[in-house]
Amino acid sequence: MSSEQLVVHKFGGTSVGSGERYRAVADIVAARPEARRAVVVSAMSGVTDALVRAVEQAGGRDGGYRDQLATVRERHRATARELLPGAEGEEVLAALERDLADVDDVLRAAWIVRHAPRGAADLVVGLGEVWSARLLAAYLACRGEDAGWLDARAVLVAEPGEQSARVDWEASQARMDAWIKARGGVPSTLVITGFVASTAAGVPTTLGRNGSDFSASIFGALLRADEIHIWTDVDGVMSANPRLVPEAVVLESLSYREAMELAHFGAKVVHPETMSPAVERGIPIYIRNTFRPEAPGTRIDPDGGARMIKGISTVEGVALVNLEGTGMRGLPGLGVRLFTALREAGVTALMVSQGSSQHSVCFAVPAASAEAARVAMETAFFAERHHGQIQTLEVDADCCILAVVGDGMAGHPGVAAGVFGALGKAGINIRAIAQGSSERNISVVVDGSQAQRALRAVHAGLYLSRQTLSIGVIGAGVVGATLLDQLAARAEALRAEHNVDLRVRAIATRGRMARDERRLPLEQWRAQLAAGEAFDIDTFVDHVQTEHLPHTVIIDCTADEAIARRYGDWLRRGIHVITPNKRANTLEIGYYDELRAAGRGPGAHYLYETTVGAGLPIIQTLRDLITTGDEVQRIEGVLSGTLSYLFNAFDGVRPFSELVVEARAQGFTEPDPRDDLSGADVARKVTILAREMGLRLEMADVDLEGLVPEELRGGDVDDFLRRLAGHDETLTGWWRDAHARGERLRFVGVVERDGRASVRLSPYPAQHPFARLNLTDNIVQFSTRRYTPNPLIVQGPGAGPEVTAAGVFADLLRLASYLGARF
Repeated sequence: MSSEQLVVHKFGGTSVGSGERYRAVADIVAARPEARRAVVVSAMSGVTDALVRAVEQAGGRDGGYRDQLATVRERHRATARELLPGAEGEEVLAALERDLADVDDVLRAAWIVRHAPRGAADLVVGLGEVWSARLLAAYLACRGEDAGWLDARAVLVAEPGEQSARVDWEASQARMDAWIKARGGVPSTLVITGFVASTAAGVPTTLGRNGSDFSASIFGALLRADEIHIWTDVDGVMSANPRLVPEAVVLESLSYREAMELAHFGAKVVHPETMSPAVERGIPIYIRNTFRPEAPGTRIDPDGGARMIKGISTVEGVALVNLEGTGMRGLPGLGVRLFTALREAGVTALMVSQGSSQHSVCFAVPAASAEAARVAMETAFFAERHHGQIQTLEVDADCCILAVVGDGMAGHPGVAAGVFGALGKAGINIRAIAQGSSERNISVVVDGSQAQRALRAVHAGLYLSRQTLSIGVIGAGVVGATLLDQLAARAEALRAEHNVDLRVRAIATRGRMARDERRLPLEQWRAQLAAGEAFDIDTFVDHVQTEHLPHTVIIDCTADEAIARRYGDWLRRGIHVITPNKRANTLEIGYYDELRAAGRGPGAHYLYETTVGAGLPIIQTLRDLITTGDEVQRIEGVLSGTLSYLFNAFDGVRPFSELVVEARAQGFTEPDPRDDLSGADVARKVTILAREMGLRLEMADVDLEGLVPEELRGGDVDDFLRRLAGHDETLTGWWRDAHARGERLRFVGVVERDGRASVRLSPYPAQHPFARLNLTDNIVQFSTRRYTPNPLIVQGPGAGPEVTAAGVFADLLRLASYLGARF
């Protein structure tokens, strides 16, 4: 950024809601690279509402207005004392008291005459911004910044309007230039009051709805700014409402036109009218997060970037009015009469749709205006209704408009099909459709009860593509080899029966890799790999991700942390990742967040069902519970097939160490049984489940009591197996104590809703489901709000290459389904 640039920053009420938040704003301002900046501020959160209530109470002779003022006074005094010790604070407090004395006079007059004129009300309501700007400027100066403040009422001339104020640009520019000239320039940081202005007669006024955003745009124009940054409490403009679509992503950029379209449909974007000064002058607008200033935010500019679809939004609380009749075809002036009737009734049409047959026309209005719209139509078309030309007048008051917005949709075939197809697959009926000739917006009306489902369906559906997947498999050990054999057995049938082409184009081990431009012959994959080349991870990934195939999938069947740490980069490149490797999801929480965020984005999916229960649907079950609104209170499970087998076989007669040796010989344990007996593998699974529950858990937070004595943790495997017998008596004693109580020992992982997590050997009554396991079975018990007192149980084989590989295969087919395949 050029040091000569001037940037306007706007901070809303939540951004300056406390002393702590003022400090955060000051830190943001101090860290900015530009040499000159203007900082437009709102009142502290809640202050404007309190002042509005005070005005209303005074006009209604409610003495509570004094309490409102007292609360506002004390809040500002406390914040000023916190931020400004000494003379600076006293000066700000003195100005505050002078203003409040004026407010008291104004409200006392309103009390007497039982009314507060608009000018008086605007004077009082706008003071929150004055106090906020004065306080921030003083605090910045106290920190050593070259800072000053401007009361916008001194330069900004505007006249009140029905929706918002009308700016007198010529007068305002002249006053702005004069203000700067009189001071010999502006300080490096100029803090400006948002929301307020003065009329040409000098009467205080406000800018109406979104007034502070409007102020930022206005002063961006008056100061000839290079950029405008609107600091809010979100990371930017989302592709959809994240409360309704958790997979929604922050958009990097929008065009002005796209932003206006999305704002019309309720997206959290700058209001179109408040953007207009910036739009007219081509000033880029950034939507940023005060609470996460490192996030780049969303840029709104004339171009808007290359992404075809920018956002999907809904307007709920909509009524659909339908006029239908055999006599409507060719009825002169139908549209004029319809819109005139709505205008006279004060009703806004949100969307209009008419078929080319001209036999019907429908339009959407706010649900609150449904009855007014119906009466207006009855009146306007009384004659046609009376003579049977219009047979039907229907009003459905519970509808929702869903809009898909993007400049890139223009001239791009298939977008509408994606919208309608996604809705159709979700079983959602479309009531009405509208699209302008600009092709920037496709809007549909659906039933209100289906609003959220429709939004999620379209959001997912529009990022789908063809059903051909370019696949690379890393790791050809036991699980990886079994997966490749399973793919070889099913690939042709999937192509023939389901039109799904799973092209394995690369296979790699730690030392070698095999590649093919089209597909590797899976019946011969071992020979292909043996004849392959030296493994290079970047070459491998670049080969799998090719321009001519729309979807790239990497399946990691290793337990390699270095490979797992590449997932984030792959996902950001648009590469789907499927893995049974538990390392990635149990690394530091920041990396886990990165993977989840990347996996929720429009470009790639991250699937890891097999990291907890091999082929058992444990993670999917947990997600289904949470997604459908259940509250998970506790998850408890036997999560190691190896330890399940050992404690099923342990009868207190045969030494435990002998069972471990036997299990290792049969391939039921890792080559080093300590990997199983330590409980670390179970702790990883517990960590994954806790994070899926939304808990911020690190693996180190798990209370782990493993079965490897401290003195046996070092040394080689043979030495460990020889010395393990010396600890048999301890485990035998535990078994005898449990058996005497009619209990069975099970190695169990537990995670609680409050964040507690543990892994240890525990006794369970013989009637308990955990006590009745077979062989290498895993079992997981979900205790939830719905599943109480009888928990939901998932049980089945939790170890072995066949079931684990089958679980990975199922994730691959699940991904194909996400991308449009039908099974």
